[in-house]
Amino acid sequence: MKKQYIIPIFVPHLGCPNDCTFCNQRKISGQLKNVTENDVRDTIEFYLSNFKEKNAYKEVAFYGGSFTGIDVDIQEKLLATVYEYIKLKKIDGIRVSTRPDYIDKTVLKRLKKYKVKTIELGVQSTNDYVLKKCKRGHTYEDVVKASKLIRRYRFNLGHQMMIGLPESTENDDLQTAKDLIKLKPKMIRIYPVLIIKGTELEKEYNDGNYEPLALNIAVERCKELCYLFSKKKINVIRIGLQNTDTICSPNNEGSEVVAGPYHETFRQLVEASIYYDTIVEKIKKFDTKVKEVEVVVNPQTVNNVVGYKRENIQKLKDMYDVDVVIKQDIKRPVEKIDVHISKRFKEFLDDNEKVTSKNK
Repeated sequence: MKKQYIIPIFVPHLGCPNDCTFCNQRKISGQLKNVTENDVRDTIEFYLSNFKEKNAYKEVAFYGGSFTGIDVDIQEKLLATVYEYIKLKKIDGIRVSTRPDYIDKTVLKRLKKYKVKTIELGVQSTNDYVLKKCKRGHTYEDVVKASKLIRRYRFNLGHQMMIGLPESTENDDLQTAKDLIKLKPKMIRIYPVLIIKGTELEKEYNDGNYEPLALNIAVERCKELCYLFSKKKINVIRIGLQNTDTICSPNNEGSEVVAGPYHETFRQLVEASIYYDTIVEKIKKFDTKVKEVEVVVNPQTVNNVVGYKRENIQKLKDMYDVDVVIKQDIKRPVEKIDVHISKRFKEFLDDNEKVTSKNK
């Protein structure tokens, strides 16, 4: 499979008509100034000079604001700058992030002209009450219309959703995932709500009117969402906000995160939990008491199988008295693991009895 590279360009809050209660886009993106055509060129040149695989698929991604809400002249200048590289075959495509209510036929025709391939919609929730509570300024019906139109014009459709929004329950978050699955996106991003300085949500939190999700609950909820999307072969391309100098632990000096389920390796926590469940399920299917198992994985998967700070290994030992031996196989698909019995409990007892007898 051809390696893919993303060249991220942040356009913080450009084109966005309002401030959602949870949002301070400039601080979330770490980008404090508006982007110019020269900025776009400089960013592209920097990334192109540092990519190791020159024949990889390369895509410029405009993140942050609602791209299709930007002044049309600015949109076209930014897109045209990237299009220069597309014509030279140095860049393969463009992706943009925008709001569901900023999509129509005219917008899509403009994006087609500049070879935009992927459009990600900031959905956040499909519950209209939750959307209104967060001051999103659009409805679920806007999401449906925009998603169908994007697919009709043959763009790749992506969705972004959030968990733990004000007034949103676990059932609401799961229902959002189910609603989005029906709209057939190719990819999804899942963001647990973090309380960012300078937002209305920070005031609600300080006033005792909002309680963020605990880290373990956020991990479990994201895991359930991943199961839902995986069954429908929808690629979860991000879980949790990108770490930056300001989006980091609330304990760090300079962090803009006040509270919430932040973790520097949040995605790993979710994926490790999924692999833990997979190993436990396989162990339970064995028709004998197991003392030690051999888990065969691709080297890229080892960290998720072992878990953050070897948490999975320790939990298997504490909960099931099972030792784990990791065997790496570079030919094994990244998402596949095999679990074999390397020692049954009876064999373990017999070995101990032999050792005891020998030492007498």
